[in-house]
Amino acid sequence: MPPPIALTIAGSDSGGGAGIQADLKTFQRFQVFGTSAITAITAQNTRGVARWIAVPVEMIEEQIDAVAGDLRPGATKTGMLPDASIVRSVADSVRRHALAPLVVDPVMVSASGDALQASDAAAAMREMLIPLATLVTPNLDESEILVGETVRDVEAMERAGRMLVARGATAALVKGGHLVGDAAIDVLVHGERVRTFTHPRIATQHTHGTGCTLSAAITALLARGTELDAAVEQSIEWVHRAIRTAPGLGGGHGPLNHWSE
Repeated sequence: MPPPIALTIAGSDSGGGAGIQADLKTFQRFQVFGTSAITAITAQNTRGVARWIAVPVEMIEEQIDAVAGDLRPGATKTGMLPDASIVRSVADSVRRHALAPLVVDPVMVSASGDALQASDAAAAMREMLIPLATLVTPNLDESEILVGETVRDVEAMERAGRMLVARGATAALVKGGHLVGDAAIDVLVHGERVRTFTHPRIATQHTHGTGCTLSAAITALLARGTELDAAVEQSIEWVHRAIRTAPGLGGGHGPLNHWSE
């Protein structure tokens, strides 16, 4: 029996720790065949992003058409979508090909603080892509941009998740990796249900690509037929192991251990 297929629509990371590269490594780890549509090319490493350029909209559409027409994905995720025209195009492609379930990772800023999205993209994402999402996975900064409120504690995380669900997403996972304190807390709002995931914070700088890797793991498990809440829980547990066993590469924010069991 052939393996499940997953599609990632995201930017390429020359340093290999995030973006398309992290997604494909994660798909492979979960025994899912990975396909891709590249939205941007970046020149980056663990120290930061030197430069990025967007792929033309028509080429992004043709990549998605080519994959959807032959290698039908069992689940799809989006990552770096550089500007409003690309967000609009990707949303149109998702609707045209009925790509579901869809995990939307609103990649806006890199781990080193470099902007990865034009200023017009957030509004387009709110209006066009989030309503199509099975799950949206913002961190605290991204949540603040998407809901227009300060999100710096667990109560605000739950409120932000509910707002994203009210805007059309089936579920929202608000990631609290940047919360102050000894615990890493993530909040999942799925319809009316709320779950909180709490883990001891790992003291490390090797967190590059954490968001991409988490959303890719969830996507892979959804492609395998895992129920959404279980896919989120299993992926969070795995990402914490991948952070704890990170290979220690690079002089900045190094990548996770994508081989982690």
